Amino acid sequence: MLSDKIKLTGKDILEKEFKTSMRGYNPDEVDQFLDLIIKDYDVFQQAIEELQQENLRLKKENSSIASRQRQPEPPIRAQQPATGSTNFDILKRLSNLERHVFGDRLHKE
Repeated sequence: MLSDKIKLTGKDILEKEFKTSMRGYNPDEVDQFLDLIIKDYDVFQQAIEELQQENLRLKKENSSIASRQRQPEPPIRAQQPATGSTNFDILKRLSNLERHVFGDRLHKE
């Protein structure tokens, strides 16, 4: 996990003490810069946590969708002809269906 690879926390940066020397850095400038780093670090950490949560949510959602797709579809029942349909209507529909499926191949033979 990413948090195992991160060596510093915002608290570590905040509590870091630097030795001062005669010609060392201005402690106030260092503190101001470290404050900026801490703020950025906290923003990055929050973004990482949000992305990890979103990643888990999307994995669960994907798993849920995949399991629903694996379930067999209910059998399709043949449509019953409408009441009052005659044999002529049924034959006409069948002829239209054959023409649509097979096209001109039926008439070339």
